Amino acid sequence: MVIREMSREECLRVLAGARLARLACTHENQPYVVPVYLAFHQPSGGEPCLYGFTTPGQKVAWMRANPLVCVEVDEVAAYDQWVSVIAIGRYEELPETPGSDGARLRAPERPRLVDEATPAGSADSCDCQCDDEGRVDERERAWQILKTHPMWQEPSCTAWAARPHRDLAEPLIPIFYRIRIDRVTGHEATRDARDATSNAVPDPLPLGDEAS
Repeated sequence: MVIREMSREECLRVLAGARLARLACTHENQPYVVPVYLAFHQPSGGEPCLYGFTTPGQKVAWMRANPLVCVEVDEVAAYDQWVSVIAIGRYEELPETPGSDGARLRAPERPRLVDEATPAGSADSCDCQCDDEGRVDERERAWQILKTHPMWQEPSCTAWAARPHRDLAEPLIPIFYRIRIDRVTGHEATRDARDATSNAVPDPLPLGDEAS
């Protein structure tokens, strides 16, 4: 097995192609890691970030107290063929801005199925609202980018509904956030010729050579 360090551009390409990631945060020296669905975005000439959707809970409380986080993405084909990328950055909650259409940014009443058509819109062109100075509403941008993926609101909505002793009258509070990426590191493992030789299956013995 050969392991090499990946370039920043290679790491960002892995993040751009991933949906499932692991988000790590800390509080009072205690680490906490959860699986999340994220969407990569890098505006033209701007810094890359990851957008996410969640509901109130432990990770949100911890990230509000300490916004320094990291995100890990893995692509594993075999024990000696894998890619692992870590993005180190800062949690930033995207509050609803005055005058924005908050109803549009709610999670759907039912999850969109995987084989349903994807709404129009992309990470680079979205119908986002702007304020009086022409600045894009980042909360809406996050929604526009996330909604292009099926089941974009999961697993947060299901986890919220499955909480024990939940008050059925309690409304779902959507939280949109982004992880501003400060730096990335990554490694790729590939199989070398010696591994291929050692893993080869030996040819069977001819019938005449079998022990009697």
